[in-house]
Amino acid sequence: MGPTRVSTLVVAALAAAAVAWLLISNFYGDFAADLPWLPVITLAGLAVLEGYAAVNTRGRIERRPGREPVNPLLVARFVVLAKASALAGAIFAGFYAGLAGWLFVEPTNAAAGDRPAAVAGAVASLALVAAALWLERSCRVPEQEDDDDREPGDRETPRGRL
Repeated sequence: MGPTRVSTLVVAALAAAAVAWLLISNFYGDFAADLPWLPVITLAGLAVLEGYAAVNTRGRIERRPGREPVNPLLVARFVVLAKASALAGAIFAGFYAGLAGWLFVEPTNAAAGDRPAAVAGAVASLALVAAALWLERSCRVPEQEDDDDREPGDRETPRGRL
């Protein structure tokens, strides 16, 4: 499994923006309620949690003082979570961007009332993409020196052993 490609995220966001623009332009009058804020709060909360996981995981992988070693299976799960969240965040960002774009073109009062939620949704979605990419990068194993570059007497003893 390779790192998430930015081009994949951009294509997903553009496709979602096009779908959002088409849906909102055809069905905006059928919506009776304002745009909900719950998805925005959820996306922002996920971004915060994944950012925290990124900081914590990087510290544990690097074995910083006071941190326990990380379980490799947990790191694999974080990578899967990060890849899925990056793609989902890109789709939501594209959808909210398409929605916000149409709402800024529409001159009605209802559209003006929905603009803050659409812009906040786009920002929260982009924050989720950034946090997910950060988490994915934090799960990488740090590069170490090759054994060929070391002198025979420079070998370190394993931790906890003398």
